[in-house]
Amino acid sequence: MAHYAVLDENNIVTQVFVGRDEGEKDWDWELYYGAKRTSYNTHGGVHSNDGTAFRKNYAGIGHTYDAGRDAFIAPKPYDSWTLNEDTCLWEAPVPYPEEGVHTWDEEAGKWVEMGLDE
Repeated sequence: MAHYAVLDENNIVTQVFVGRDEGEKDWDWELYYGAKRTSYNTHGGVHSNDGTAFRKNYAGIGHTYDAGRDAFIAPKPYDSWTLNEDTCLWEAPVPYPEEGVHTWDEEAGKWVEMGLDE
């Protein structure tokens, strides 16, 4: 099963849909409609099942397709985060802690542990 992303005039993903299987060559969503193939199993340029990674990341509504990188890029979550050029994923300026569950505090510029009830 193949997934495709529909883009608007600014290369923003407006829709993601399942197209025909790869074996059915009579229908080419990219060629005829400009939709871009994406893979549900692709994250950071790696396919989780050793398959073909398509366009660095699975496309989501609101993501941008960057033709120069041939990648789908999620909206920037915080001003302080930077784009990893290899994975096309946003990275915090401070690594995520190894233990616990945390959320990013943009004002403080750090990860804050969430107080979860056990």
